[in-house]
This record gives sequence, structure tokens and C-alpha cells, in this order.
Amino acid sequence: MAHEILVVDDEPDIRLLIDGILRDEGYETRQAGDSDGAIAAFRQRRPSLVILDVWLQGSRLDGLGILTALHSEEPHVPVVMISGHGTIETAVAAIQQGAYDFIEKPFQSDRLLLVVRRALEAASLARENAELRLRAGPETTLTGDSPAIAQLRGLVERVAPTGSRVLISGRPGTGKEVTARMIHARSRRSEGPFVVLNCATLAPGRFEEELFGLEAGADPVTHPRRAGVLERAHGGTLLLDEVSDMPLETQGKIVRALQDQTFERLGGSARVKVDVRVLATTNRDLKAEINAGRFREDLYYRLAVVPLAVPSLKERRDDVPVLAQLFLARSAEASGIPPRELSTDTLSALQAYDWPGNVRQLRNLMDWLLIMAPGGANEPIRADMLPPEIGANARALLNIDPTADIMSLPLREARDLFESQYLHAQLLRFGGNISRTANFVGMERSALHRKLKQLGVNSEE
Repeated sequence: MAHEILVVDDEPDIRLLIDGILRDEGYETRQAGDSDGAIAAFRQRRPSLVILDVWLQGSRLDGLGILTALHSEEPHVPVVMISGHGTIETAVAAIQQGAYDFIEKPFQSDRLLLVVRRALEAASLARENAELRLRAGPETTLTGDSPAIAQLRGLVERVAPTGSRVLISGRPGTGKEVTARMIHARSRRSEGPFVVLNCATLAPGRFEEELFGLEAGADPVTHPRRAGVLERAHGGTLLLDEVSDMPLETQGKIVRALQDQTFERLGGSARVKVDVRVLATTNRDLKAEINAGRFREDLYYRLAVVPLAVPSLKERRDDVPVLAQLFLARSAEASGIPPRELSTDTLSALQAYDWPGNVRQLRNLMDWLLIMAPGGANEPIRADMLPPEIGANARALLNIDPTADIMSLPLREARDLFESQYLHAQLLRFGGNISRTANFVGMERSALHRKLKQLGVNSEE
């Protein structure tokens, strides 16, 4: 698809000249002669690039004013300023306000095309980098305000600057790697490399090669030296992801490397000295693994200088709405699909679900909903659009008995019926947690207990 360029100049001859140069190179163009026309054209359809004259006779705004207006709406669209009365001060002002470049009239067509091509390439590269960060880029922040995640963030802030080894435990998908990256980002090694060795996916015979690397062979051209993760992480952090899957024989060899910060490459005899902070994650109980003879106790105590536990999503239900909305917005931006809102009943159903796949499962669901949920971009995603196993919670949450003829009941009985069903739904939403339910409905914990007892609502059920 050809790039579309908006040309803004008060002189028709100049607009036609630029239009011809660009169209000859395969670009599509639109034109405007003043600020109102430029802003209207920009809002009608975002161009790939804007060529903008500084001085616009009879225009409400000059070029710098238009530049400010356009970038306030879409700062990522590159703008190339042109002027026949330019000064160094004007050029500097334009660049400081966000213009990609400044060209003086009269200009050579080759010069204009070169600047246009570079501006479009720079914008494309910036957009691709942003998309990569959204899709696969490392997270370095634990999102949420629940007490469980707030406590974990506090522990991370305390341990990150110390340089101690940290063992991060938690169910699959809870965010153990995010926690590790957060520790690295807040450590004194943040400018150094962050290297991950995924022990769960690596073949047993490859572990030592990946950890320690290979020494060069007799012919360095055909058998060059290859650095392992310990060497590549020098000056930074090495994450042993799902360390419980590391073979026992490798565990014994890495114990000494952790203790001395030295090792030998495979096929070599010289010891290599490194300065590496080691973090590890696990979704298993390593003490049980030790008792079963599958994990070395001496390695455990070297890794677990500071143990951290990442709570499951079921233990931090208060964070589900903010996480769901964050993932939905990121997915929309990464895929170029218009964002959508989540209805209140949908958020309630998401909170009530137990999330066996934790945060990863929630993120995947938001990707699926953005693509598969029926309705337009302006329509919220309702609970009946959720997959059946999650939507079942919505039906239970919203199970206000339609057969109950509330208008035939005395006020007290009608009120008790509504309160009973309402509080039952809220308890389901917060997994039976009395404190969180009381906080949401605006009652004291003891008062909620009395009310539930009065209405015959069993919080455990």
C-alpha cells in the first residue's frame, strides 16, 4: 500500500510541484492551503507524512502552530517543514517542536525525496519497535494495587539493589519472569545484559553447552569459540527459568560456578571469571523436589538467598479489572484494531473466575475477545460474549431471580430478597473473601457478617 502524504502550502503552484514529484515516485497525496484545511484533512484520514510550509498567508495558524496541533493529536506522524523565508532560528524552532526535518525553498526534488524517504523509514522503524515492545517486549513492572502484589513490589524494591540471589516461585503464568526483570531493572546492573536460560525447554544434553559455552577447536574457522549464558550475562543478570527442570549432573557443576563465579568452557581448560547475578524461577516446591532426590540441596540454598513468592491471579482478584483493560488496550494497539470497553458485568465475571492459567491466560483471553467478540468498536464487550467456562460466572453473578414477583412482596421482604442475591453475587465475585467484599459494597466487615447471617447467606458456599 502506497504511503499517503499531506502537502500544506498557501501557493497552489508549490503544491502542484510537490504533488507531481511525489506521485512520480508512487506516493499518494492530498493537499491543503491553510491551517483549517490541513487540520480537517489530517483528522479525516491520518497521512503517513506531512509536508508543511512555515508561512501560510491568510491562514489562522502558521506552520509551527499547525505542527503543534497535529502532534497533539498524533505525535508519531512525521512532519517535514519547508519555507522560502527560513532562518536558522525557524529551523531550530521547528525541530524542537517535533518536526523531522526542515527544507529551504527552492529545493531540489532529489533532496525532498531523500528526506521524505528517511522520515517514512524512521516512522516505520519506531512503529515496529513499539509493536515489538507491546507483543514480546520485556515487562519490568508488576501491575495491580491488591495487597498481595503491593507487598511483592515492596520486597522487589528492597532486594533489587542488594545483588543477592533470588528464587522466585509461583504457579505458571503468574509473572515470575516479569518479577525477575523488575529486579534487574531496579538493580545496579540495569545497564548490563539480562540473559534468560529456559530450563524447561532445553534438551538435557545441551545444558552444559548453553551454560558454559564451547572452546574453539583446532580450526577456529570451522569450530569457533561460543560463549554460554554465564559469559554473555557478564556484568548483568542471568535468569535460570524453571530451574527445577535442570538435570542433576548439571546442578552439581553449576554449584561451583555460582560459588566461585568461574567456570571452564566445554573443551577448554582455562577458567573463565565472570561477574553475574543469578536469579531463578520455579513452579514446583523445590523442598519436595529435594526430598524426592530430584534437586540438589546445596544448589537450592545458593539460589534461595532471598525467596519470593508471586501470588496467583486467584489470590489477587482486585487486580483483574485493571489487568484486563491494560491487556485489551495493548492488544488493540499492537494489532491495529480499534479498542473496546469491557462492560461491568464482564469485569465482574472475570473477577469471579479462578484463572488456572493466571495472568498469561487473562492476556490471551483479551487477545481473543478483541478479535472474536461480536459487535462494533463502540459497543462494550458483554459477559455473554465470554467463553462458556468464564461466562458461567456471569450467569451466577447476575442470577437475580426473574420469577420472584418483587412487586407483590412487602418492602422488607423485597429488600431482603434483593440484598441476599446482591451479596451472594458479590461474594462470588471476590471468591468468598469477606474483607474485599465488605470494602467493595461499603460496609464494615463485622456489619457484613451480621447481614449475611441475618439473610442466611453462607459465605463459604
